[in-house]
Amino acid sequence: MTLGSLSGFTVAVTADRRSEEQASLIARRGGEVVRGPVIKTLPLDDEGGTREATEDLIDRPPDAVVLSTALGVRGWFSAAAGMGLEEDLFAALSGAEVIARGRKAVGAVVSSGLVEEVPVSRPTYAAIVDLFTDRAASRADGTPTRVAVQLDGDGSDGLAERLAELGLDVVPVPVYRWLLPDDLAPAERVVLAVADGRVDAVSFTSAHAVANFAVIAASLGVLDRVRAACGPGRVAVVCVGPVTAARAQQLGLDGRVEPEQPRLGAMVARLAAAFEGRALDLSLDDVPVRLQGNLVRVGDRAPVSLTERERSVLEVLSERQGAVISKQALLQRVWHDDSDEHAVEVTVGRLRRRLGPAGGSIETVMRRGYRLAAG
Repeated sequence: MTLGSLSGFTVAVTADRRSEEQASLIARRGGEVVRGPVIKTLPLDDEGGTREATEDLIDRPPDAVVLSTALGVRGWFSAAAGMGLEEDLFAALSGAEVIARGRKAVGAVVSSGLVEEVPVSRPTYAAIVDLFTDRAASRADGTPTRVAVQLDGDGSDGLAERLAELGLDVVPVPVYRWLLPDDLAPAERVVLAVADGRVDAVSFTSAHAVANFAVIAASLGVLDRVRAACGPGRVAVVCVGPVTAARAQQLGLDGRVEPEQPRLGAMVARLAAAFEGRALDLSLDDVPVRLQGNLVRVGDRAPVSLTERERSVLEVLSERQGAVISKQALLQRVWHDDSDEHAVEVTVGRLRRRLGPAGGSIETVMRRGYRLAAG
């Protein structure tokens, strides 16, 4: 049986939107998924300011419109259609310069039919500010340049305020708001799984999801443990794009994996490529053994699932193949607070059975511990 690139590995998915699609992409590569949304997307529509901003722009069309997110583009135009304002909004924006932040926003605005082509800008709000900093802030008649700014669920990092400071006439367009989920239990389970190292990766598709994840971790008192777990070679922090990765870096989450293109498919493909180096190939009792996540394949046998502790014991022994590892050392590395050496003996016995014809390679060294014999 051929192992998929993510077979044996578990990925925690924190998204609320398109989480099923993401889970399907991971499963196609053999990975297991645990889901715990750390974010809730709340559409604003009439009462949240979307109508007011839309009507303002219809009355006085903008010179430029900044579209921050694909979700915001679709949500704004959908809300306008629901309010009977879509045709008027498109007419008001038809003469405006369209500035879309990143490829996903570009794709959404082109798909909407507003324009046929949009130059791709760098996917950061700082880049948008730089763009307007290099321009005149007023029209030929001396009146301020009018700019519509579609906001993300977190206020677009103060983009509207920063553009207003340049002297522009800015109309913020709130479309949705990001909140903590109503039911925190699934998110808390995911956070604790990351803190304990019980998953191999955790994925984020927005910077605000990273921020919410950290808020939940802090509320549980495990933020430091999460930071320690998310180190290089441990729990991979999978970020859909540079803005999300920058927020993860700010919060001290290392071990980041980021695709060249900020898309779900590219993100999962990048994770799969990053995990190719995590499989461990050994020769035990002259039998080829591959340890890939929680799966072990011995020779041409079907892969066998290991428990977390069985996997950890095999990993620790393989780090120094041929060296004797004491039971106390295994307790410290694998069990942490447990001081019962009998637990080590039971786990080693089960691991030997899982390894079948290669099980004898885990040798007992009397009164000293265990070693993994090569060959």
